[in-house]
Amino acid sequence: MTRTRRPAVVLAAVAVPAALVAAATAVPASATSVPATSVPATSVPEHRHPRPGSPTALHLGAPGLPESRVTTPVQRGVTRTVVTRGTADPALRWVVEVNMPALGSSNDPDTPTRSIQDRAAADAQRARLAGAGFPAVVEEVRRPAAADVPAGVLGYRLRLVERTADKAAADALVARLKAAGFASRSWYSGWDGDVAAKGPWTVNVITIDPRTFRGRLGATYGPDLERREKTSALAGFTRATAAINAGFFVMDPTAGAEGDPAGAAVYDGRLLSETVVGRPALALDPKARHTRVVNPVWTGELVHAQGRVRLDGINRVIGLIRNCGGDLTDLPTALPLHDVTCRDSAEAVAYTREFGARTPSGRGAEVVLHRGRVIAVHTSRGTVLGRGQTSVQATGQTAAALARLRVGDRAGVEQALTDDGRRLDRKGTTVVNGGPELVRDGALHVTQKRDGMHQPDNPSFDYGWVLQRNPRTFAGVDRAGRTMLVTVDGRQLGELGLSIPEAAQVAKDLGMVDAINLDGGGSTAMVVRGRLVTHPSDATGERPVGDAIVVR
Repeated sequence: MTRTRRPAVVLAAVAVPAALVAAATAVPASATSVPATSVPATSVPEHRHPRPGSPTALHLGAPGLPESRVTTPVQRGVTRTVVTRGTADPALRWVVEVNMPALGSSNDPDTPTRSIQDRAAADAQRARLAGAGFPAVVEEVRRPAAADVPAGVLGYRLRLVERTADKAAADALVARLKAAGFASRSWYSGWDGDVAAKGPWTVNVITIDPRTFRGRLGATYGPDLERREKTSALAGFTRATAAINAGFFVMDPTAGAEGDPAGAAVYDGRLLSETVVGRPALALDPKARHTRVVNPVWTGELVHAQGRVRLDGINRVIGLIRNCGGDLTDLPTALPLHDVTCRDSAEAVAYTREFGARTPSGRGAEVVLHRGRVIAVHTSRGTVLGRGQTSVQATGQTAAALARLRVGDRAGVEQALTDDGRRLDRKGTTVVNGGPELVRDGALHVTQKRDGMHQPDNPSFDYGWVLQRNPRTFAGVDRAGRTMLVTVDGRQLGELGLSIPEAAQVAKDLGMVDAINLDGGGSTAMVVRGRLVTHPSDATGERPVGDAIVVR
């Protein structure tokens, strides 16, 4: 593949207890076994940072599970710790979950098509199943409290009474149900968010200590924004010693340009994607000294001699707002709504050469800018940008403002990404999108509703995305300022994965005082010294992603 010149890559560090993260040059490979019951509650309270030198077991699954940790150096100031917890539970079974009338759907393969419903709908479907010879049970699904969502009953699921020891038998039941007119799926019960689960889990942690780190931390998106690359390819592209997948991105071509970040993105100070309004992001600096979870605000304008045109975004397909969180003219909402694409028929969007081979085509207007001047005005959209050129496209009534510009007019794009008034789009800084928050100021703080992961009219989303176990990727920083990059395998018989509440607790147990969830599911991947050390859940193997955090 032809590789174009890329901005410098910036990465972030993640922290684990000091006993696990000595300077990389001085830490030999080591293993420790930490039974959960061996840590007195009085010495290490559940929600307090463990004292350096005394690693605490994770509060994950049933208490007393076996747990071991192995730490090895990656480069100076960087270590990898592998935490394994629990053992396979022979009592777990495959179940068949029957759909009820769908409340929502998504083209994202990590968003299940199953549904949960109210009790009346579940009882009605159970009666239909019984009439067809399929005895089923209605089960209540409860949600724990998040920072902005109260605890309560999310809804009811419907599962066949018959349970099987293997997937083939469950799939046979699914086929019989389909022949009888029922939609269903086979599901491994270990992927439910049962707090008494026995495991197993594998947690990979990259820790970067700024006191001894001499490399560079950042992120990269590969040859351009609109093409997806595997995390392993992005690691090779930047010659990284360690890398993890990063932010959410467009996967479905009907939702925009595949690979385009679905939220804020800054690479070595180069601002290339706008925010999902209200959502947090992870900010990194090259030396891993100032890793932060931020709440960025994006502003953008096309400034010309006759006035200003407010921009709706940068480097995304105009009219399509993945994960929503745009403005009041967007439908169906201006609020964040995860895995949903909002639409707007009248927008203005800016493009840089990093977007791809050419800007999106279609009706509307487009002006091309170079060195503060208009060099071309087009009455339709879609062009190839040369070195140093940018463009602005407009649709609907907004297009009239561009049509009035003329070649030679003074014009330029002005944009900024700020956090509490401080510029984030400055040289050396990297920002990748994510959500929800997991930990804030040392306490569990899951911002599920604010970040669009709570969908009251589609509880199936909360059920599958938040409450059930999936592969997860998250990152944060500890009290000592160490950056931690974490992946947890899932959706496999030997890798249960985490719910979002479990991810928050694991981040807290690892010592993070601030942490944020990143893209997960089939995207979850970690590469260390050129080797994929995680086990992707997609049947096709490692998934191409939008961008990756890299340590060089």
